[in-house]
Amino acid sequence: EPTSYEEASASADSATSHLSMESEMHSIQVNKTWDLVELPKNRCALPCKWVYRLKETSDSTNPKYKARLVAKGFRQEYGVDFNEIFSPVVKLTTPRFMLSETSTENLELKQLDVETTFLHGDLNEEIYMEQLKGFATSGQEH
Repeated sequence: EPTSYEEASASADSATSHLSMESEMHSIQVNKTWDLVELPKNRCALPCKWVYRLKETSDSTNPKYKARLVAKGFRQEYGVDFNEIFSPVVKLTTPRFMLSETSTENLELKQLDVETTFLHGDLNEEIYMEQLKGFATSGQEH
């Protein structure tokens, strides 16, 4: 698994890595996750990076490439860039309940992979993020 954009671009699987990045960018654009704006003089843009994963598929000969864009939020300041921390995780009782009901009612249970889980959160603060390597809009780099 590549650890940086440069490494993914130089790898033998660079075309596949780039396709996974394009898929992530498409999801971001379709969901209108951000607006491209000029960075105000009194604000700092958070750096970002690509995180790459190889996911095993049912036939282990063709792993699925995934690329996720993450902001380096450790540069934020409490009260300026954020006021609270929230991590959406499922409680252990929820899957237990689902499995119990499935068994009790003799239902069929299926698993799915959610592509854009974290794109639907609303922020109260204005967050600025640097444009991505390989995906910056020409003429609007700042």
